[in-house]
Amino acid sequence: MQKVKQLLMDHFNEDTLRAVVSNGRKKQLSKKILFRPFLEKDHLLFQREEYRGQQIFHKNMDKETAVERICRYLLEDYKQLDLQCQDRSFSVLVSKKGKSTIKEQRQQMIKKIELSHNRRKHYILETGQAIPFLVDLGVQTEDGRIVDKKYKKYKQINRFLEFIRDVLPELRQRQSSGKPLKIIDFGCGKSYLTFAVYYYLKIMQGIEVEMTGLDLKQDVIARCNGLAEKYGYGSLHFSQGDIGSYEGADQVDLVITLHACDTATDLALDKAVRWGAEVILSVPCCQHELNGQIRSELMAPVLRYGILKERFAALLTDALRAELLEQMGYEVQILEFIDMEHTPKNLLIRAVKKKIPGGSGSGQKSGKSQHRQEQYDRLCDALNTHGTLEQLLQSRKK
Repeated sequence: MQKVKQLLMDHFNEDTLRAVVSNGRKKQLSKKILFRPFLEKDHLLFQREEYRGQQIFHKNMDKETAVERICRYLLEDYKQLDLQCQDRSFSVLVSKKGKSTIKEQRQQMIKKIELSHNRRKHYILETGQAIPFLVDLGVQTEDGRIVDKKYKKYKQINRFLEFIRDVLPELRQRQSSGKPLKIIDFGCGKSYLTFAVYYYLKIMQGIEVEMTGLDLKQDVIARCNGLAEKYGYGSLHFSQGDIGSYEGADQVDLVITLHACDTATDLALDKAVRWGAEVILSVPCCQHELNGQIRSELMAPVLRYGILKERFAALLTDALRAELLEQMGYEVQILEFIDMEHTPKNLLIRAVKKKIPGGSGSGQKSGKSQHRQEQYDRLCDALNTHGTLEQLLQSRKK
């Protein structure tokens, strides 16, 4: 163990990217423990990060303490240490008898990391201070701690708010007219995200909004309206109804649809386009429609396997939706919403209305649009697929 300690004393410093202790000797131990350097008032410290269940714990310590703690872990509870520096990495394996084997590997120089702050993950909705709707919806305790079983939900909420933060410039520009931002959340359910978006935009950012949550369940709508009234959220309302028949607006700035099942996503996207929404955030779910349509001799080796056909159809559905939104004047990205380990339904379609410049170049733009339309048509014809969103948008052109 003396060799390991000397290794850490020589290389565990401000040039360290991270040190990871792993491969526990007992099942109940944490899978891994991370150590990272940071500067606090010009003093080099190391932060230990450890997951226990759904909670994450941090502790800061000086170098000597961190080195002693890592050596103790390797002597008592763990078998492996991986130390990554800027220009090299070290792998350490420790036997039951304490014998250590160290392997060094040179690597291309990695850009020096920023040490001027503690690099703990900072969430938009921070812990430690209770937020009323998170408490009532069971995500937080009254003292601001995240409930263990709701930690994934807490991360999901903050991840979604990051998408909102990314489009704040477009939303602020839309609101520059002095009118409140009009927002609709289709299929809001228990409304974790509805309340979070309202809280972030209205309370944290000071943007005037008029927000509506729509869902089929009457009891859910009644509870959400009661909570909004309790918090004094006067411009947040919830209504019962389905996406297809909703006619409660003629212009909306931001449309949200989270896990609207199958073609319900298409109905929401169609309405968003019709309203001229500045931003669309959609997490599709249960893309069954094209799965029943696809026919292709060329793709037969893939389509004969049910699970592959289902996944291919889901990806194809979202790709075609994105292409149709591009054709309707949106800049579209398909992004990962949350980690695949939590749910396979993890893709988010983010569409932001393009700013159409005046002047020259319109002919070239038209030619490019025509080419993309031809690509879309060839793909759909080759696979025998024509989805609901395509039909809805075409019907509005007539």
